Amino acid sequence: MHCDIHHVLHTLRAAELHDAAAAFRPTRTGLRHRMGWTMIELGLRLTQTSPAPARTVRAV
Repeated sequence: MHCDIHHVLHTLRAAELHDAAAAFRPTRTGLRHRMGWTMIELGLRLTQTSPAPARTVRAV
């Protein structure tokens, strides 16, 4: 396929996908939705913290 034709087809498909995405707007603002996003945010924060230094065991 010629690259110009491929580019035109890609542009048309991208426009269709953008229109479909704009039409789909979830309206969930309930407690369950907010709690879910809060848990995701907390999990992301926990994964980004640096781990505690490992303790070394001294031989007696």
